Amino acid sequence: MESHRSAGGRAAVSRSSLDDLQFFRVVASSETLTAASRELGCSLPVVSKRLSALERRLGVRLAQRGARRLVLTSEGTLYAARVETILGQLRELEDTLTDRSAGLHGTLVVECTLGLGRAHVAPLLGEFTEAHPALHVRLQTSALPLRRREFDVAIHVGTPPDSSLRMRRLARNRRLPCASPSYLARHGAPARVEDLASHDCIVLRENESDYALWRFGDAGHPRHIRVDGSLSSNDGDVVTGWALEGRGVIMRSEWHVRPHLERGELVRVLPHVPTPPADIYALTEDDEHVPRRVSELIDFLTARLPRRLGA
Repeated sequence: MESHRSAGGRAAVSRSSLDDLQFFRVVASSETLTAASRELGCSLPVVSKRLSALERRLGVRLAQRGARRLVLTSEGTLYAARVETILGQLRELEDTLTDRSAGLHGTLVVECTLGLGRAHVAPLLGEFTEAHPALHVRLQTSALPLRRREFDVAIHVGTPPDSSLRMRRLARNRRLPCASPSYLARHGAPARVEDLASHDCIVLRENESDYALWRFGDAGHPRHIRVDGSLSSNDGDVVTGWALEGRGVIMRSEWHVRPHLERGELVRVLPHVPTPPADIYALTEDDEHVPRRVSELIDFLTARLPRRLGA
């Protein structure tokens, strides 16, 4: 009888510990406890109380609670890193034990830039989940993807800043300078890259890059120029809208501006000057084991995304 109670107690402790790991993973990836409570689907006092209970059990303080920011302590940072490792190993074990012929299940977190996510990735994810109804997919769009590593797959335009991630190209792409016919009629078309310095250039602020540095040429002969203008935004659709209104020159992905170029609403400027590739990649953690739900999603996007983009 005693042995039975001990086994039951150990099972309860194991379930509680696993719950704590999953709970702290959400807390560690949230900017505030309020954000964590929204993600967990419970009230702020409940989250605060549970975090305090976890800290008492471990005997360390895991996070400093600020009004505007949640900051992990050194112990909290270490715990969060080990939590990711343990949960990743658990997911790997489950995938290994799951029959390969079984349907996909579990949760997939996909991160993408705003414009590409809305226009193309979201519809494709809808098709993917229709084929795999037991799978839960969460799409997170952001003007600054890759800032926080809380995704299973990130869809990124251009070479990613983090070389530790595993990359797979989904579609070819490059960025093109464009302007509306009305703008070019008023200001003339630039004949050289250097002429852009005297034009009103509309800057897109995304990906934490040097927004106003526009790149031309290829790997063997790179060229760049710093542009300036009265308008900028972190929303690509807003930037393109301003260009369509004749307010300046933009540098946007070919997948985004191709329909406007084909309809004559925008005109490519400096068409004789090449621009470097800004291909679209799927990024994952550089782990030995990639869950089947992740690999099958990437295969699906590799097959379908270029056709949607016309790439």
